[in-house]
Amino acid sequence: MAKKKEVTVEDRLRALYDLQLIDSRIDEIRNVRGELPLEVRDLEDEVAGLNTRLDKLVSNLEVVDNDILAKKNQIEESKTLIKKYTEQQDNVRNNREFNSLTKEVEFQELEIELAEKHIREFKAQIEQKKVVIASTKDRVKQRETHLKHKKAELNDILAETQKEEETLLAKSEDYKKQIEDRLVMAYDRIRKNVKNGLAVVPIERGASGGSFFTIPPQVQVEIASRKKVITDEHSGRILVDAELAEEQKIKMAKMLSKI
Repeated sequence: MAKKKEVTVEDRLRALYDLQLIDSRIDEIRNVRGELPLEVRDLEDEVAGLNTRLDKLVSNLEVVDNDILAKKNQIEESKTLIKKYTEQQDNVRNNREFNSLTKEVEFQELEIELAEKHIREFKAQIEQKKVVIASTKDRVKQRETHLKHKKAELNDILAETQKEEETLLAKSEDYKKQIEDRLVMAYDRIRKNVKNGLAVVPIERGASGGSFFTIPPQVQVEIASRKKVITDEHSGRILVDAELAEEQKIKMAKMLSKI
C-alpha cells in the first residue's frame, strides 16, 4: 500500500497563498462592479417610492373631485329649498311665518355662498396637486431612465464576470478543503480585519507586503525556511517568502487564465 504523503508546513503555506490569489481575483471582480448593485437597489427603491407617492396624489385628487361634486349637489339642494320657501311665503298667514321662511331662505343662501367658497378652495387644491403630480411624473421618468442605464451597465459587467466569479468561488471552497480548519478560520478572520482583504502576503524589501513595518532578519530567515506559519506582529497577516509567492503566482496565473 502506498504511503500517504505527509502535508508539510510549506504545503500549507503554498495552499494558503493560492487561496489568497483566488480570493484576491474575486475581490477584483467585485470591485469592478463597485457600488453598482447598491445604486441599482437604491434607484429601484426611489422609483417605487415615487410611484407610491404618485398613486396617493392621484387618489387625493379623486377625493377632492368628489368633495366638489358633493358641494355642487348641496348648492342644488339649497336652491330647491330656496324656491320652496319663496313659494311658501306667498301663502303665509302672518308675519311670523313670513319672517321664519325668510330666515330659512337667507340660511340656504349662506350655505350656497359657503359651498361656492369651498369649491373655489378645492379647485385651487386641484391645480396645486396637478402641478405636484406633473413634477412627480417627470421625476419618475428621469429616475426610471437612470435606473435603466444603471441596470444595463450592471448586466454588462455581470455578463462578463459572473461565470468567472462563480468558478473562482467554487475553486476557493475547494482550496479551503485542502487546508486544516484552524488555518482557514484564521485566514478568514484576518481577511475580514484588513482593508484590502490580504491575509497572506510575501516579504517585500524586508517588510510584509502592503506594510511599512520591517521584518527582523532572523524572522525573515524563519519565514524562508517554511518550517512554521508566521504572522506579522503588526497586521496579523500570514507571511510567506518572496520566492514561494512568485512560484505560486506563476502557477495560479496559468490556472486563472483558463477560467
